[in-house]
Amino acid sequence: MRQSPRQFFAIAALILAAVIGFVLWRWLQPAQAFWFWLLVAGIVTFLFYGFDKAQSRRGGWRVPELVLHGMSLLGGFLGAALGMAVFNHKTRKPQFLIVIVLSGVIWFGARFLL
Repeated sequence: MRQSPRQFFAIAALILAAVIGFVLWRWLQPAQAFWFWLLVAGIVTFLFYGFDKAQSRRGGWRVPELVLHGMSLLGGFLGAALGMAVFNHKTRKPQFLIVIVLSGVIWFGARFLL
């Protein structure tokens, strides 16, 4: 039985997050881990945006919007914003910009509250 694109990409994103989370927990101090997480989550999200744009041109499996939003909310908002700008991807959908800004506010708000 074939998996749906949503399931496949959600699982891929969760596996990446788990691996990165383990590295952060094992080797970094809490303050370093926060910034490292945002950096790595941003890079992974940027790559997912680039892959999705390439797939849209080829007509292949697309990364579901729910997965892209989830990655942004999990800390990849900087990569999502950069992916929108570099790949000119999802720029006609205002909900993506809303999720990116909301994610940034949540993450930076949490950082400065802690």
